[in-house]
Amino acid sequence: MTNERDHLIDAALQHVVFDGMSDKAVAAGARDIGMSPQLARVHLPRGGVDLAAAYHRRGDAALREWLAQGLLQGRFRDRITDAVMHRIDLSNREMARAGAVVFALPQNAALGARLVWETADAIWEGLGDTSNDVNWYSKRATLSTVYGATVLYWLGDESPDLHDTRAFLGRRIEGVMRFEKIKEQLGALPGMGRLTALATGWIRPPRRHPAPGYARPVTTPTHGQADA
Repeated sequence: MTNERDHLIDAALQHVVFDGMSDKAVAAGARDIGMSPQLARVHLPRGGVDLAAAYHRRGDAALREWLAQGLLQGRFRDRITDAVMHRIDLSNREMARAGAVVFALPQNAALGARLVWETADAIWEGLGDTSNDVNWYSKRATLSTVYGATVLYWLGDESPDLHDTRAFLGRRIEGVMRFEKIKEQLGALPGMGRLTALATGWIRPPRRHPAPGYARPVTTPTHGQADA
């Protein structure tokens, strides 16, 4: 089943340059490999939207594998920069542009935000983040913003070796680092720790780390569990 889906995605992506991340590209890919429209719909129920999401998640999977090799060295901000730039290098610009068009539509905006969050999560996990409190969320939210802005800049960057994109990313990260430094200084003020605890004490460390928009499945209690 998975191999069939991957085969369909590979075939459909060949048509994205002409048809965009669309139902038309999925249908054309299905024809190329002799797959029925009904089966193609089983693998990619939302057509072009699912194709765009699948392409993005392939990039995240490749990023996780690369980060697992432990190749990144140096200052933490440099490792963040290298991880983001490597994720961008894993993307084809035309494919990314086509995906951006899809996720710019209001009905797909939530999925687009979730995919960016997943990329930020892949980077943080790959760099060894072990936070399990409010910092888990704040780190990913901040990096999601930085990553999303950098990708939009990259889509129009024609500089050699993406020099301008790297510089743009560096400025965004520097701004975040300045903010974190100010936050740390404020946290050292007398009484600030108690105020922070009062403001965020309702937050509990997540048992799992779902992306925004993720809905946990509803389970029906089995016999003997209803009164537990």
